[in-house]
Amino acid sequence: MIRILFICLGNICRSPMAEAVMRDEIEKRGWHSFVKVDSAGTANYHVGEPPHKGTQAKLREYGISTTGMKARQLWASDFDNFDYLVAMDTSNVTNIQQALRKEDPKIFRFLDLTVHKKDVPDPYYTGDFQETYDLVVDGCRALLEKVQQDHPQYF
Repeated sequence: MIRILFICLGNICRSPMAEAVMRDEIEKRGWHSFVKVDSAGTANYHVGEPPHKGTQAKLREYGISTTGMKARQLWASDFDNFDYLVAMDTSNVTNIQQALRKEDPKIFRFLDLTVHKKDVPDPYYTGDFQETYDLVVDGCRALLEKVQQDHPQYF
């Protein structure tokens, strides 16, 4: 089993969007039996809340569900339970490393896998859910390529 955790600050905009997009991509490829996805926040601001209304609306435009998704905070056990801890921005890479007291290659910035090589902007502040969605789609596809390269036994 391959496990991916997307992480942002509050777990209501970027990381749940990435989780939902990735689940959709995995389902389309028929990989749902061996790739599992979740998301978390480094802060506890929104624990138990559904994704932001803007995130839900943008995903609905593309026929992607957020059913059952609720914000949670990053747990120390996540380091052991996930193969990839994917931060939406540089500050969350730092937050993850500090919270888990670990620096490890499985903790990395999402868009470092793409040509964009930047942080995923937070639409909670920018209001631009389309830009975030477009970057998340690119990032998910790049991450799936990495997963295939890292785990050839599944493909």
